[in-house]
Amino acid sequence: MTRELKRVSIVVFLMFLTLFVSSTVIQFFQADNLASDPRNARTLYASYDVMRGPILVAGQPVAESVPTNDQFKYQRTYPQGPLYSAVTGYYTLGQGSSQIEQSMNDYLSGTSDSQFLDYLNRIITGQNPQGASVELTLDPVVQQAAYDALGSYRGAVVAIEPSTGRILAMVSKPDYDPNTLAVHDTQQVIDTYNALLADPGDPLINKSINDLNPPGSTFKIVTTSAAIQNAGLTIDHAVPNLARLPLPGSENTVSNAGGGTCGGGSTVTIQTAFVLSCNIPMAEVGIEIGQNPIADMARSFGFGSELQIPMQVSTSVYPSGLDDAQLALSAFGQGSDVATPLQIAMLSSAVANGGKLMTPNLVDEIRAPDLSVLQSFQAKELSTPLNSVTASTLSQLMVEAVDSGAATNARIDGVSVAGKTGTAENATGAPYTLWFTGFAPADNPRVAVAVVVEDGGGLGQSGSGNQVAAPIAKRVLEAVLSK
Repeated sequence: MTRELKRVSIVVFLMFLTLFVSSTVIQFFQADNLASDPRNARTLYASYDVMRGPILVAGQPVAESVPTNDQFKYQRTYPQGPLYSAVTGYYTLGQGSSQIEQSMNDYLSGTSDSQFLDYLNRIITGQNPQGASVELTLDPVVQQAAYDALGSYRGAVVAIEPSTGRILAMVSKPDYDPNTLAVHDTQQVIDTYNALLADPGDPLINKSINDLNPPGSTFKIVTTSAAIQNAGLTIDHAVPNLARLPLPGSENTVSNAGGGTCGGGSTVTIQTAFVLSCNIPMAEVGIEIGQNPIADMARSFGFGSELQIPMQVSTSVYPSGLDDAQLALSAFGQGSDVATPLQIAMLSSAVANGGKLMTPNLVDEIRAPDLSVLQSFQAKELSTPLNSVTASTLSQLMVEAVDSGAATNARIDGVSVAGKTGTAENATGAPYTLWFTGFAPADNPRVAVAVVVEDGGGLGQSGSGNQVAAPIAKRVLEAVLSK
């Protein structure tokens, strides 16, 4: 009898243990997965019982929840939908979310750890649960200027405050209206989403942080910095001034944008190559100093780093294991080099800030419904890629490029502007990717900017970075300087 009781006791104990383990897994380890499962209708309805917190720019909502008369208590709306769509993203009925709506969901929905007691108190006292507000770093004037300047081009604009890393503008086009994905009709949401997904312009992708393109001549900032700081060369260092450079071990050749030499003379300096944006001498410098100094500098500028702003940023890449032919191409931003517009803005931001690169950030402050501060932005240094002397030298070269070099369309009367253009080649027959990056005022920088136009300036067009991207950047710089 005793033996039978032991067996029964063991079985009962194992059953309780199994129940305990399974309930623990469900309640704790699988809670987030179950909550986000679109088949979980209870969670879906419950998410609309909470007044989701607003996303704010200069204190004004660019995303907010308003009461509704249907089976859901609140409707998510975007008062200036397309203007901020790359940043706010969308919040849909059971079909997911994106950008700030996704990355800051715990705070916006009122479910973050720091909001638990407030959430519980509101339920006990009979108040409607409410999420926290998220104040962005964006400047509405600069954002509007960037949006208008980019116009109908396919591409992106990013503007950063160099001394803090605060992102002042972030625009990606083609854009979309997130209001069309916030309706309370699941099938309509799915149809709209599928149509946006099928759009060849990829409007759902934030090209500022999630599209990678060859950086072209904007990468000469990295190569020149590496040559000066890591390899000990000066801007007067000269290399043969060729009209065509055969790539080592290859039948291919490199040419300059104009097809000739880089200015006159049998040799050309790093300074002239940078200011006139010549490919051949930069390729020669790359081969001369080797891959490691360039790779180390690229890493210091943020290439290869995983960033969250708080959205996840695609990792910009400077390749490894290059032969001399590949190294030559990589030195002027071709080959396998790829970068996001945010990364290219970070190049200028570091030069503008005396060599210190601040961590880019989009969120200024998070406030609870009672206006108490849950989290506030603190400027953080990401790295120091340049010493002050190198930063000053690069600034000088970038000013010269705008004043009298390859970036003249960024000039602003009465203001010293530093800049670098890029005209990057893609597959044979494909339009160029056009770039500009720079900062102003050069002697007391307030903003660093990067512009990319992915379609060469339009269907069948192959403009240059100076023709297309520089004037866009100029308008953004002017918007900051006029404030």
